[in-house]
Amino acid sequence: MTQPLVYMTQPTTAPRRALRAIAVLACLPYIALKVAWIAGSYVGIPEGSDLRRPEERPVLLAFNGVSVLMDAAVVVLALLLTRPWGARVPAWLLALPVWCAGGLLAPIMTGFPAQLLVKALGGGAGAGAVADDSRFLADWVFGLVYGGFIVQGLALGALFTLYARDRWGHLWRGRIADLPADSPTRGAQRLTAVVATVLAVPPAATHALWAGGSTAGLSAARAADRTSDFYVLEAMYVVFALATAAGALTLAFRAGHRLRLVVPLGLAWIGSGTLACWGAWLTLTGLASGDGAKAPSAVMNMTYAVQMIVGLLVLTAGAYFLAERGAQTSKAPVSPRTLEPLPL
Repeated sequence: MTQPLVYMTQPTTAPRRALRAIAVLACLPYIALKVAWIAGSYVGIPEGSDLRRPEERPVLLAFNGVSVLMDAAVVVLALLLTRPWGARVPAWLLALPVWCAGGLLAPIMTGFPAQLLVKALGGGAGAGAVADDSRFLADWVFGLVYGGFIVQGLALGALFTLYARDRWGHLWRGRIADLPADSPTRGAQRLTAVVATVLAVPPAATHALWAGGSTAGLSAARAADRTSDFYVLEAMYVVFALATAAGALTLAFRAGHRLRLVVPLGLAWIGSGTLACWGAWLTLTGLASGDGAKAPSAVMNMTYAVQMIVGLLVLTAGAYFLAERGAQTSKAPVSPRTLEPLPL
């Protein structure tokens, strides 16, 4: 289904141009740092860091190249969301990259400030902290990179919200009580939500154990390197798993009739993206590890794989929900056989 894009026929407003500029500028320090590392520079990499080891060079090149492309995609998205040609992009081709970007950025945007707060309140580095001369990266690198990610996330999120409101705002207007009771895919939505919630329990419980200090299932190297940052991030994964389940169940079972529809959709969107994309990234980095001692354990790999499945299940259910919602708002007939995954 195609919706009229009135705002795309008009000049881009000053606030959108400002947000676009902020998003693009926030990418430049990260891209410059990664390009410098690819070129052979060790700026920001202290003496004694594992990243200076010659055997780590191929892995460093590969991941830096991928991360440069990922951040460059943010620049493309910022242009797409503010230029007239962006209105002609198919829904799935826009929604999927934004879903990935939101999933990757959300834990950083929430976790990094929380980590700083924990340290400010006296949270230490932990018993397993390594010595200063063998730190992974200099402290200023984390501030530069994560600070840039937070700015990117805020600017890109605002741009996408404005774009999505104009193009697909009719899909999430109203409250849960406004959803029709005679949904042709409601049974499938309920089954998917229940399966995703059940599957989310093991990874959420595992992350909760790690956040609480347990080393069960952790590799020896990961257990030895735990810091306060590790515990905060593990707690964040639990929060996003709960958000995913809450959003999916609320939509499928029409819970909370007075709740605005955008709330469970937002929870399912961000939560599923976080679970799937970080599960994929952690799995990829584990597979690329050339040091057997630092490779993820079987429990870690299983945790990441299951949370990927949960995120993709909820994404699929959400896509069909929005497609059905679009057909209903346009008075078009809907059948499970002809339902498109996303409104175009």
